[in-house]
Amino acid sequence: MFNNLSEKLDKALHTLKGHGKITEVNVAETLKEVRRALLDADVNFKIAKNFTKTVKEKALGQDVLTTLNPGQLMVKLVKDELTELMGGDTVGINLAGSPTVILMSGLQGSGKTTFSGKLANYLKTKKTKQVLLVGCDVYRPAAINQLRVVGEQIGVEVYAEEGNQNPVEISQNAIKHAKANGKNVVIIDTAGRLAVDEEMMTEISNIHKAVKPQETLFVVDSMTGQDAVNTAKAFNDVLNFDGVILTKLDGDTRGGAAISIKSVVNKPIKFIGTGEKMDAIDVFHPSRMADRILGMGDVVSLVERAQEQYDEEEARKLQKKIAKNQFGFDDFLNQINQIKKMGSMKDLVGMIPGAGKALKDVDIDDDAFKGIEAIIHSMTPEERSTPSVINASRKKRIAKGSGTSVQEINQLMKQFDQMSKMMKMMQGGGGRKMMQMMKGMR
Repeated sequence: MFNNLSEKLDKALHTLKGHGKITEVNVAETLKEVRRALLDADVNFKIAKNFTKTVKEKALGQDVLTTLNPGQLMVKLVKDELTELMGGDTVGINLAGSPTVILMSGLQGSGKTTFSGKLANYLKTKKTKQVLLVGCDVYRPAAINQLRVVGEQIGVEVYAEEGNQNPVEISQNAIKHAKANGKNVVIIDTAGRLAVDEEMMTEISNIHKAVKPQETLFVVDSMTGQDAVNTAKAFNDVLNFDGVILTKLDGDTRGGAAISIKSVVNKPIKFIGTGEKMDAIDVFHPSRMADRILGMGDVVSLVERAQEQYDEEEARKLQKKIAKNQFGFDDFLNQINQIKKMGSMKDLVGMIPGAGKALKDVDIDDDAFKGIEAIIHSMTPEERSTPSVINASRKKRIAKGSGTSVQEINQLMKQFDQMSKMMKMMQGGGGRKMMQMMKGMR
């Protein structure tokens, strides 16, 4: 995420991070490189120019040249200004109304239908809402089917009317259906076009007037950069939407849309899409995103994701097993599955301060645990529960069954042994203290 921009900003600020003499000249030179990095990220020229101008004024105003750590202060100023540029404060979704009506808008191909499902899943699981998805794309033949597949996947009802070509009528009927069936959130997936046109704008404007949504969200593909910003402006002029959804942010190496869009439309980015799975949705936190862009990681989000997967009952069972030296490969496999539920490995690594930079040339695959899982699945129940019984002949059989080598089996056994010892050391309240500390960081 934003790898190119992060790398270029790091290079631009590198000089001031050192111990060399800091002058007004090299501050100006550094900010010139920062501006170039922003332009390469497809940030609007005017925004990039104003950004560096503001940072320079603040830097000289705070007497950055005479501070003990001028480089660190400059990084902080750039971080603060990036945060402000992307919206400053985190803005949540408005869930007022009975039911809450959320209108989704955007071009075809922006990921609007998929994100409608992600949002429905988020509201259902995180906010315990009863959600109804509504298919109002009456032009694209596969649109309703796609929404139904998504709805089935997440266990959310989809309302659609076969043969009805009036999206205003469909949306009004859907709200009546929601009220009659105890649904407290209605998400309306509207039609998209390949480009902004008058017919499309008139249609979505009519739906907007008819249903009076609590939230009108504009969904845009972040990888389209400055085009995304221009499209957002065109939609906002007609709809005056409440917030922006940036999809495909996991594939965006530049970051131009995320940085520019708030300045242009003066509307907050509310959510981001970070992958293909239905739970690959995050609330957008400008400050945390600025940290990630500058290679500082995002420990708070990492802890929050860990907390979401933390099951206190399972943790108690695990502690008892560790105390009795009964921690086995089935338990190890469960821990791997908990990590996998937290999101893509690349995304998780990017949240660890410094890790993104250190591993920038390493291809971190979501199948990173595939070999380990194959080895464990090739073990017998006895071998998984009592690893000590795994001798040389058993290792050969396991290696053959998993398509790996005996050396790989030995390496896993060594890692498993180290992990078991570490977990044993954490007994006596250590693990609980760690989780309490993590909770305190939220």
